[in-house]
Amino acid sequence: NIRDITERKQAQDALLKSEALLREQSMRDHLTGLFNRRYMEETLDRELLRASRKKLSLGVMMWGLDDLKRFNDTYGHAAGDAILHELGNLLRGHFRGEDVPCRYGGDEFIVILPDASLITTYRRAELICEYARQFRLQFEGQTLDAVTLSLGVAVFPEHGSTSAAILRAVDDALYR
Repeated sequence: NIRDITERKQAQDALLKSEALLREQSMRDHLTGLFNRRYMEETLDRELLRASRKKLSLGVMMWGLDDLKRFNDTYGHAAGDAILHELGNLLRGHFRGEDVPCRYGGDEFIVILPDASLITTYRRAELICEYARQFRLQFEGQTLDAVTLSLGVAVFPEHGSTSAAILRAVDDALYR
């Protein structure tokens, strides 16, 4: 008894690709390509448990893009989106494989750094700010104004032992 299962196999392959795409879309921010807030929250909880169990530090950085409203008002929302997209590229390209860069909100970004001390976390955050200062985006034939970032850093266990405490500490540091 011989059956041609080509159609069934093609349908299975299409279903697997579709599931993989949905899984990726549920974890990623579509504009920046970074992980989204939901994924960040799940990862932070998991990494805090791991750091606590193994007696390791865990660094968390938060950036806010300064004056995004001004960019949007001056050049249009498409220019603001282009800036956010390029910041996503910058963050994806300058961290270790185990680090977790995420878009936290409209113009805020978080990076979770497993096994990173306060000094290491701060130095790496400063490096990203330096890259952002050198960043000159071309948009529709014009060079946009320089991008600046506000920065906050917090580390487990020094600044808290729960995700809520760490996020509060890094947010407070950002606004200071």
